Amino acid sequence: MSTTQAPLRWYGDGYPSVDPAGIHQVLSQVEQPCFIVSTAQGIGAAAGGTAAPGGDGPGILAAAPALPPHRLGSVEFRVAHGVRQSYMAGAMAGGIASADLVIALAEQGFLASFGAAGLLPRTIEKALARFAAEIPGLPYAVNLIHSPSEERLEREAVELFLRHGVRCVEASAFLGLTPHLVRYRLAGLRRDPSGRIVADHKVIAKVSRAETAERFMRPAPATLVDTLLRDGLITHEQARLAHHLPLADDITVEADSGGHTDRRPLPALFPVILRLRDHIQHEHRYTTPIRVGAAGGLGTPTAVAAAFAMGAAYVVTGSVNQSCLESGTSSAARALLAQADVTDCVMAPAADMFEMGVELQVLRRGSMFAMRAQQLYRLYQAYDGLHALPDEERERLESQVFRRPLEDVWKECVEYFSRRDPDQLRRASDSPKRKMALVFRWYLGMASRWAVTGQADRKADYQIWCGPAMGSFNAWVSGSYLKTPENRTVADVAHHLMRGAAFHTRIAQLATAGVTIPASAADYRPVPMEPAALMEAAG
Repeated sequence: MSTTQAPLRWYGDGYPSVDPAGIHQVLSQVEQPCFIVSTAQGIGAAAGGTAAPGGDGPGILAAAPALPPHRLGSVEFRVAHGVRQSYMAGAMAGGIASADLVIALAEQGFLASFGAAGLLPRTIEKALARFAAEIPGLPYAVNLIHSPSEERLEREAVELFLRHGVRCVEASAFLGLTPHLVRYRLAGLRRDPSGRIVADHKVIAKVSRAETAERFMRPAPATLVDTLLRDGLITHEQARLAHHLPLADDITVEADSGGHTDRRPLPALFPVILRLRDHIQHEHRYTTPIRVGAAGGLGTPTAVAAAFAMGAAYVVTGSVNQSCLESGTSSAARALLAQADVTDCVMAPAADMFEMGVELQVLRRGSMFAMRAQQLYRLYQAYDGLHALPDEERERLESQVFRRPLEDVWKECVEYFSRRDPDQLRRASDSPKRKMALVFRWYLGMASRWAVTGQADRKADYQIWCGPAMGSFNAWVSGSYLKTPENRTVADVAHHLMRGAAFHTRIAQLATAGVTIPASAADYRPVPMEPAALMEAAG
């Protein structure tokens, strides 16, 4: 008796597509299973249908299951944050990740983080009021950035978040844990009627180092918990619960990105953090394991698919969103971003951590900011104060960089910090070097503002945070409707990155089965979709 099983054959409506355009169309129908079959004309592709042994249908060479974008990543992430897809738009400081951007993505089922860093409390409060009025019940996050030189800003931001019932913060650039961040997390702890611990305040920590990730993966330090309890900022019950769960629900592994970055390659950094998560989970046995997401360099569907293939629970984009219409930057800055190549990025001193020598990644094309900022830091290192600057250096700064006398700049600093953080002025009153730092930071801070407002006479000084993902995105959309900045919307970009990631994941699945798809049929290209179709595609 023969035990040989009859080969599987495809049965469905129509006839398999055999030309590259038809094969591409079949592969693009990610909501349907895909069959690669053998026909008289060669390899063909069919969407939907069934496989059965025997008969006279085309023989099946390989198959890939349906993979709609909302199946990529972690279902736990989607449930925890109430979103349709495992995709997040990360914060860009100074309101560049604007309220409009957050609202547009929330309405389409995506999570986005408002760029609160660097904004005054009253500006943040206006955005929170908009969220309450325009997207009630929909998820969003607000950025909380580590401010070691302006501790008051971090404290006031947390107080604002607690007062307005913000349910999720994206913690970024933290060099260590602070009482303000820990307070936010613990102030949301409680037990539900069944006795289960509930964290009403979610924390998504953006990290680029294993030691920083570990701090967020472990429970809040006992010393900080005790201090918060002593100061009456958390309850005894919250202090007891603090030891049973990690400080963060989600860890975003930030690779080579715009803004604050260590420029680590994602394939090198991500597995290290994932393995660390597994080790700490084994040690603490958390009821809900920490989720690990990926960020940095994600500007194409192929890159997004690769992140999910590495095990990312979710993906985070940044630079590409800045070039979209809803971003809080100027049309002039968006135009420069849309021209960027992968190599058009450079590191420059960061305004918020200038004295510490911390750098961030910015756009080099069309701007002299990076060069001038680096010169300022070299002067800061070399001299003890403005009074010690050589005459020729002072003249160059006043004529080319600041375009005004340095003493006038200092007067503006006094006026600014008198409102924002008077402690900065007290610390500079008997420290000429500290005064010089504040003056130099004026340029770094204003360079960001000039880019956001599009101040034409300062275009050469624009500070535009940008990573190589921007150049990768531009190369991908070249020749499509998304090449033009005026056509880029954040929800559209999110949709195409995720749908394209599902497409390329399907290509990879077929490749492991030994099927090579023609190159002309294996590239996902963005085409316009109607808003209703976008919503349907979001899942």
